[in-house]
Amino acid sequence: MPSKCRFCATPMTETVADLGLSPVSNHFRDSATAQSIGQTFYPLHAMVCTNCWLVQLTDVETPAHFDDNYVYFSSYSSSWLEHSKAYAEQMIAQLDLGSGSKVVEIASNDGYLLQYFKNANIPVLGIEPSGNVAEEARSNHGIETIGEFFGRECAEKQVATGNMADLIAANNVMAHVPDINDFISGFKILLRDGGTITVEFPHLLKMINDCQFDTIYHEHFSYLSLHAVETIFEAHGLKLYGVQELPTHGGSLRIFAGHQDSCPQNAELLQTLEKVRTDEKSAGLQTIAPYAAFGKAVEQRKTEFLTFLIEAKNAGKSVVGYGAPAKGNTMLNYCGIGPELIAYTVDMNPHKQRQYLPGLNIPVHAPEKIMQDRPDYVVILPWNLREEISTQLSDIREWGGQFVTAIPQLEIS
Repeated sequence: MPSKCRFCATPMTETVADLGLSPVSNHFRDSATAQSIGQTFYPLHAMVCTNCWLVQLTDVETPAHFDDNYVYFSSYSSSWLEHSKAYAEQMIAQLDLGSGSKVVEIASNDGYLLQYFKNANIPVLGIEPSGNVAEEARSNHGIETIGEFFGRECAEKQVATGNMADLIAANNVMAHVPDINDFISGFKILLRDGGTITVEFPHLLKMINDCQFDTIYHEHFSYLSLHAVETIFEAHGLKLYGVQELPTHGGSLRIFAGHQDSCPQNAELLQTLEKVRTDEKSAGLQTIAPYAAFGKAVEQRKTEFLTFLIEAKNAGKSVVGYGAPAKGNTMLNYCGIGPELIAYTVDMNPHKQRQYLPGLNIPVHAPEKIMQDRPDYVVILPWNLREEISTQLSDIREWGGQFVTAIPQLEIS
C-alpha cells in the first residue's frame, strides 16, 4: 500500500531519492554504547505527491527526534547568528515593531534569534520542545520559552492566556513537522490580524539543482517548494505576500504570509515571489522529470566521493572530517563510510564531542585535534558553511592540507 501525502492524502507512487537504510541522524552514541549495543536503521525514502507536489519521506516509525538530549544548538554557528541579527533588524524596521508588539518564534532553540528582539525591548516568546536547548534560552538569555510542540492545541492555549503574535518566526522547522496541517493551522490561530508570519526553509529547487541529497534525513519529513508551501498556506486561510531568497543552508527561501483578509503589502517582496514562482515552473517542479534526474545524480555523487576516499587511502593520505551535522550523517551512511576512510570528525559543539556518529562509529573530537594531527585532507561535512570553516582552519595550508566537499559536487582545494 503506497504512502499517502501528509498534506492532501493522495497516494504517492513517484520516488525522488531512495537512500536505503539509515539510523536517525542526530542519535549520537557514547563510547560504551557504540562498542556494545546495536543501532536501528530505518528506510530513508523520499517521494513526491503528484497532486500538491509536496516532497516527503514515506511513513516510517522512528524514535522521537526532539527530546532532552537534542544535540543541535544554533548559537554555535557565528554565520547563523549574524544572519539572525540581520533578520531581527529587518523585521523591526519593516513591521515597525516596538515595546507593544509580540514576537513568537516556533522552534526557538537556544534563544539564538529572540535575543536580538529582546535586546531591542520587544516582548518575545519561544516555543521549543527540546528541554535542554529550551533551558539554554532561559538561563543564557532570559527568554520565556514554552517547552512543547507547536500546533493547533499549543496556539489555542497561548491565545487563551492573551499571547497573540504580531510576528511569528519559524526557521528551518516546517520540514521537521509530521502533521503539517496541524502545524500551519496553529499559525492561523496565533497570528494577530494584520500580523506577519515568516518561515525559512531550504528551497527544494536548490536541493535538486545542486544535488543536496544529504538534506534528506528522518528528522526532515518534508522538502519544500514555494508551490507546495503556498498551496498549504492557502488551504488554511493564509496568504503569501512575499519571498526573499537566502544563501543559508545551500539556498533557502524566507516566505512572508498573513491572514487572507488582512495581509500586509510589500511591492519588493511580491516581485521576488513572482520570480520564484516562475523559476519553479521553468524548472518543471510540477512534473516528474526533475525528480527522476535527481535520483540518478545522487548515485553519481556517491560514486565520486567513494572513489576519492579509496584513492586517498591507497596513497597513504590521512582524511578527517569537520563538523557533525545531520546532513553529514546522511551522506556518510548512504555511502557506507566508516573510520577506515574518515578517521574522525571534529565539532565546536561540546555536546557532540566524545560521541560517535550514528551508524558509523566515527568518533567526534574537539577542533584542536586537527591542528595536532595535521591531516592531508579535511572533509567539510556542513558544506554550506565551507567559507566560515575554511577561514577558521586556514592554518592547515601550512602543512599542505586541503579541504574537501562532496556536495554540490566533489571539490578539493
